[in-house]
Amino acid sequence: MALRVRAMTTEEKEHVERLARSRTEPARLVERARIILAAIQEKRVPAIARQLHLSENAVRLWLKRFNALGLAGLQDEPRSGRPTTYTVEQVGEVIAAALTKPDALGQPFGSWTLDRLEVYLGEEKGIPIKRSRIDEILIEEGLRWRTQEGWFGERAGREKEEKAAGTSADKPVDPAFAQKRGRSSPSTRRRRKAA
Repeated sequence: MALRVRAMTTEEKEHVERLARSRTEPARLVERARIILAAIQEKRVPAIARQLHLSENAVRLWLKRFNALGLAGLQDEPRSGRPTTYTVEQVGEVIAAALTKPDALGQPFGSWTLDRLEVYLGEEKGIPIKRSRIDEILIEEGLRWRTQEGWFGERAGREKEEKAAGTSADKPVDPAFAQKRGRSSPSTRRRRKAA
């Protein structure tokens, strides 16, 4: 017996059609709505799978879930496992460590990397935290990685001070650098003129 979509209310049908055309909803919800919409048009599972470039099992799964739960069946189910949460104090430790020079904390290097922070926080502070989570915490705090300087606001703070003093961090070290460098070679060849 072929799997078919159950009878739908007008409201459900309109919602599925709107969701299937959406450009702002998550792609997975739009895809699931398109499965239901194709089923409403009396297409069978293999045809829907080919049309949407999905496996037949995926099409069957979403049709069964929709038939059992309605529109709520198109949503993701809760994932197993509890997300790791950190206390306010632990988040504060991450930020404080990132903003402190490593050598001031007894570390044998001059600037932080995410890997170094992960090791330091795990070994010295007893906070088992992944580098990706450290990155998220720092970004949420408005801190960004500066490749020239190491971690965060050092350059931005110095730029403000230099601007106030009338100096600039972007000045070349050698004022005669451009003359010493010589003429730059063009990076693209000149085109021949057509005859």
